[in-house]
Amino acid sequence: MKRILFITLLTGIMFTSFGQKINKDLPSIKLKTLDNKTIDLKEMVKPERTTVIIFWATWCSPCKKELENVDEMLDDWKKKYPVDLIAISIDDSRNSGKVKPYIDGKGYKFPVLLDINQDTKPVFNYPTVPFSAIIDKNKKIVYIHNGYVEGDEYNLEKQIKEICGK
Repeated sequence: MKRILFITLLTGIMFTSFGQKINKDLPSIKLKTLDNKTIDLKEMVKPERTTVIIFWATWCSPCKKELENVDEMLDDWKKKYPVDLIAISIDDSRNSGKVKPYIDGKGYKFPVLLDINQDTKPVFNYPTVPFSAIIDKNKKIVYIHNGYVEGDEYNLEKQIKEICGK
């Protein structure tokens, strides 16, 4: 009985999502584009705009669902707020070749970067994916969110609205 309770509790924790506000400068982090060009994440974040970063992987079903649901809301968000989206795949070298075909197949228009060595992990301190972060207009990491359950995109919009002061 205790074992069943423990497994149930552990499963519940694994599929729980939570967010927190922070205030940390975004450092320079070199990542690869889908065309294998090196780019600095800090330079991709535009001044005077809010940027949502979604960390994901091709093997992560909740990650794919989050990308799909956020993509559906992105045009509406852009009409209301000065916001951009960047997706960062943490697929390792064995799986990174699956990222571009997946993104192209979905028709996503937002930038997607590759973090094969998980160089972003020490900066954002994510335990696993899905994980999202919001960078404010001053290039500060101001909000992080671990996990994804259906509907979290509405909380993400609430945070964007608050950060943008709307």
